[in-house]
Amino acid sequence: MKKETVLLVVVTLVVGMVVGTIVASKPSRKEKAVNHIAQAPAVNYQQEIQILQEVLEKEPENHNAWIQLGNKYFDANQPMEAIESYDKALAIDGNDPDVLTDQGIMFRRVGWFNEAIENFSKANKIDPRHPQSLLNMGIVYSFDLQEKAKAKEAWMRYLEIDAVGAAADRGRTMIDHMENGHN
Repeated sequence: MKKETVLLVVVTLVVGMVVGTIVASKPSRKEKAVNHIAQAPAVNYQQEIQILQEVLEKEPENHNAWIQLGNKYFDANQPMEAIESYDKALAIDGNDPDVLTDQGIMFRRVGWFNEAIENFSKANKIDPRHPQSLLNMGIVYSFDLQEKAKAKEAWMRYLEIDAVGAAADRGRTMIDHMENGHN
């Protein structure tokens, strides 16, 4: 094994333990997207970002490291850096619906709504049962593009896949509000 690969594995394990602790105590990305919750980072993302950047200097074709770097920027609320990191990962493998969806969320955060929809659509084309792409597609169509019929369609497809939980309840509420003329 290359020294860099061993370093990446060690970094991944440490980061995984930290992230696992954090994930257990905070809402999922899906819940954050639905509830528009903005939280301050609970860990020193910049240190983790620097470690991943060092790995990528030595292994620029390391797909997983690019994804992890994008995720760190995502969590640190650095959308442009996340978009660029996800671009690098997608250049290596463009068929990852999770990466496309996360990048789409970052596109939305910077106001690039059409790019967000394009990413969610690509993700859903790769995996028609990818719930996060449908949920986020509905959010952008409803709140940003004011295309309620398309939002409802995306959320109905979402509910066919994931009908239980807070995100599903919120989706049903948003559909009900649209159907009953509420904003």
